[in-house]
Amino acid sequence: MAAVALRSCRRGLSQILSNGGLSAFSSKRLEVDRRHKSTVQYASRPDLPKLAYRRVKGKSPGVVFLPGYGSNMNGQKAEALEEFCRSLGHSYLRFDYTGHGASEGVLAEGTIGTWKKDVLFVLDELAEGPQILVGSSIGGWLMLLAAIARPEKTAALVGISTAADHIVTSFNSLPIEARKEFEEKGEWTVPTKHSEEGLYKFSMDFLREAENHCVLQSPIPITCPVRLIHGLKDEDVPWHISMQVAERVLSPDVDVILRRHGQHRMSEKDDIKLMVYTIDDLIDKLTTMV
Repeated sequence: MAAVALRSCRRGLSQILSNGGLSAFSSKRLEVDRRHKSTVQYASRPDLPKLAYRRVKGKSPGVVFLPGYGSNMNGQKAEALEEFCRSLGHSYLRFDYTGHGASEGVLAEGTIGTWKKDVLFVLDELAEGPQILVGSSIGGWLMLLAAIARPEKTAALVGISTAADHIVTSFNSLPIEARKEFEEKGEWTVPTKHSEEGLYKFSMDFLREAENHCVLQSPIPITCPVRLIHGLKDEDVPWHISMQVAERVLSPDVDVILRRHGQHRMSEKDDIKLMVYTIDDLIDKLTTMV
């Protein structure tokens, strides 16, 4: 069973953040960085939609942020990570999946496979050297898929409310009558607080394609350090999924960190502090190993 732990922070970051949290850290240390916020760029791909991204160049290991379904690269966690990476001089890359944010494409036409290809393109063409992948919700699932496909580009993983296999397992856990009804409609509608419409719509084709990318039915061939942060009050993705991931990855270095009052988005000030602590500790660990 994975240890429930959070390692100590380095370079006095814990003191900096405890004196007013990340906002104090930002205002005191990162005034120059805010003036030089990364600009949106677009990556062209043959016969595929352009991907919008923001990049900060710096030291290795770099950090790549993978947002959740329907989200984008301008959320609080993504912004906080850019400030943090700038402060340490490490490279950082955030981007929008196909059909999300400023990227081209249509969200409803995307699949897990589509977004996995987006992540692999970013790792292959835009990121230099090994990366710490930070995946939020469905981004946590994609981070696992990317680590399996590109072990040489994956230095460590940080999952936040990791939603590995969750769409598939949630649908399959519905009563047979309900599943048949949705199958006849050709669409599964899921109530959510995170969409203007108040629901997400998933086609049966989307669900069938997603089944090809499930990872929790067998050992997960990932050997790098893995940190999984999850809120016990997550009403969208149950925390036990992070425990399942921890049990199945082959890595000997796995920590699960549970937030008693944490919700799905993990965007409260203390949630973001915890994320930053965790990544800072991994950077320290990885650079010490070199």
